[in-house]
Amino acid sequence: MEYGDLSDFLRKRREALQPEDVGMPRGRRRRTPGLRREEVASLASMSTDYYSRLEGGRGPQPSVDMLGAIARALRLTLEERDHLFVLAGHGTPPRTTRACHVDPGMLRIMDRLQDTPALLVNRCGETLAQTPAHVAFAGEQTNREGMDRSEIYRWFADPGSRALYREPDRSNHSRMLVSMLRAVVTADGPKSYAASIVRGLQKVSPEFTELWERHEVGVMHSRTKLFNHSVVGELELYCEVIDNRDQQQTLIVFTAEPGSESAERLRLLTVLGTNEGNFWKGLVEAKTES
Repeated sequence: MEYGDLSDFLRKRREALQPEDVGMPRGRRRRTPGLRREEVASLASMSTDYYSRLEGGRGPQPSVDMLGAIARALRLTLEERDHLFVLAGHGTPPRTTRACHVDPGMLRIMDRLQDTPALLVNRCGETLAQTPAHVAFAGEQTNREGMDRSEIYRWFADPGSRALYREPDRSNHSRMLVSMLRAVVTADGPKSYAASIVRGLQKVSPEFTELWERHEVGVMHSRTKLFNHSVVGELELYCEVIDNRDQQQTLIVFTAEPGSESAERLRLLTVLGTNEGNFWKGLVEAKTES
């Protein structure tokens, strides 16, 4: 592995990014061109020491998962991500139809939506990125593994995943998820990852099997969604969907009517989402105990 080339590439890409590009405040005293190493480490959810050693050419070979996190933190294009993998000695990763690499253009939009619940998903319903407000709203969704990464799989395999939705919305959401999965399976074929999700759900969910056999297509998102949050209570939110057809990813943004009770409750969630540590988790636990 060419540590010198890897180190130089990471440093150049870090210096090319400004704090405003990733939704961070610039601050008054900034002598470092571009982002600081600790800022990149924070964005990649890794220690500053690990990233510093890697950029300094002193660290061990990073794993595929670590490289993916760094690619997202540095807002790399797909071509730049491939180059990063090659420099790190892993070879060019396959560009699968799951589209797990986060499009930097979509990330730039999300960086400006930090106080708004928003998430980026791929065609199989896997969450690729969340704003802090969405983590406070729906919990962390990017750290799951296997089929459990897909909201479609969780929705039918784990009934607890529906708790956020109020009863009137659950039926239509079920139909929409099945319709979305059917479109992907039709396009990708019976040997695709999407098809494996279908087979997995047919083994554990009679509800999914019944909906799958209906062969419904084109079931759309409801623009207005009803939620029941464990901390702030009932919410009525508007759902905006932005598709990136080139990268096969979808940005989903939730907003509330200005001045409404839902807007005030959403503002509270935003405050909770921007606090460090386990403040939000503590509120949930306290509410549960009471």
